[in-house]
Amino acid sequence: MTDFLLVAPIITPLITAILCFFAGERIWLQRSISLIGQALILLSGVLILIQVERDGIQVTQLGNWPAPFGITLVADLFSAIMVTLAGLMGLSVIIFSMAHIDSQRERFGYYPLINVLLMGVCGAFLTGDMFNLYVWFEVLLISSFVLLALGGEQRQLSGALKYVTLNIIASMLFLTAAGILYGLAGTLNMADLSQRLPDIEPSGLTTVVAMLFLVAFGIKAGLFPLFFWLPDSYHIPPVPITTIFSALLTKVGVYALVRSFTLLFVQENEYTHTLLLIIAALTMITGVLGAVAQMEFRRLLSFHIISQIGYLLMGLAIYTPLALAGTVFFMIHVILTKSALFLVSGIVYKLHGTYDLKKLGGFYRSHVWLSILFLLAAFSLAGLPPLSGFWAKFLLVQAGLEDKEYGIVAVALFVSVLTLFSMTKIWSEVFWKPATITTTQPLTRSEWVASLVPLVSVVVLITAIGLGAEPMFRLSQDAADQLFDRSAYITAVLGDNP
Repeated sequence: MTDFLLVAPIITPLITAILCFFAGERIWLQRSISLIGQALILLSGVLILIQVERDGIQVTQLGNWPAPFGITLVADLFSAIMVTLAGLMGLSVIIFSMAHIDSQRERFGYYPLINVLLMGVCGAFLTGDMFNLYVWFEVLLISSFVLLALGGEQRQLSGALKYVTLNIIASMLFLTAAGILYGLAGTLNMADLSQRLPDIEPSGLTTVVAMLFLVAFGIKAGLFPLFFWLPDSYHIPPVPITTIFSALLTKVGVYALVRSFTLLFVQENEYTHTLLLIIAALTMITGVLGAVAQMEFRRLLSFHIISQIGYLLMGLAIYTPLALAGTVFFMIHVILTKSALFLVSGIVYKLHGTYDLKKLGGFYRSHVWLSILFLLAAFSLAGLPPLSGFWAKFLLVQAGLEDKEYGIVAVALFVSVLTLFSMTKIWSEVFWKPATITTTQPLTRSEWVASLVPLVSVVVLITAIGLGAEPMFRLSQDAADQLFDRSAYITAVLGDNP
């Protein structure tokens, strides 16, 4: 049963993509297949999460080759949470796409590409091997590049070119670092590496490789100063594509950083984690300042992707069980919250045909429920109680205070204030001021259903996590304990072959 569960989140989107491809121009069939496929990914993620919580870390060795020689799939609580979130966001985006993706893109492979993207995401979360992590990153890169360029508009191609160029550089650095790592340790299995790396002399060689991985994953995650490609790319494609990119692609980069700097590169913590702390602060500040300066809805939200990545890195940099719990909690919160905000921007665009804040207005009077949904997501992003963002930031701030990292705590609080300011700007321009556009493009009943079902579901989750934070905190704490104690991961993977 374990073998099937761990393979399911990878094989399901692959089969779904193939079926969608053979469905041809029968768009209704592609939609139906994709809905079923994403629901199955979500179900498999939930079942993996339940099994890991009950029985501990789950491992399968493909082809019955023992670790570290074969292909290993591993699910601890952190990876199980990420697979579950991937399934949830995939399902939400597929539903939303039914109202917000044009028929031309649907005919040219939108649904197969989304499923291939989800296959790469789930593969990256479940792999126990650095080379296979590289393979899944390449699956992500190829499918995301095509999705970004799908439609062939001039501005799309310009953004896609920046995106693919920087990510190819990141992939080259990743492959180079993996090759050096194999030369040093003779293995790329993560559990095996965790045992061998402390014995490599001089230890500075390991730190050099760690820095290569930091740059490679930092480009993919959007860390300072490597994020400049992100706001020029993410605001260009249709909103469903932007939403899935925001929810998952940068988070795969953060996931890889967390996995690497808790399991592999822990020999020079004083140096590496101090560097991570500085990068986290600069990422938060530059991201939020970029957001404050924007007057385009999605571009503003794209800069906030960057600032929120800084919070995720903050917990990893502090590197205590409480700080890692804050990173896990914040990961859950930010995936849901940012997705909700992008979905709101998509509905606004669908109604008025623009993302320019100056040209919008009046939504509080004409669409009060949409306004309330935006407010809940915006307040959560800013960290106001009792929503999920407050508790996520509370854990990180508490961890920073306990570790006497007062500088990063001050930065985190300052960035929260500026985040609230930028959300207030959106509220003022889009929802509160009188409407400046009198013509609207009314949505049909089916389009409203496809738009509101995922948005309402995500906002309800944000609110529920905030109001019932204790169970989520316990789950995050358990996940952090597994990340902090490497021995459980090593034992689960290597078993009697240490």
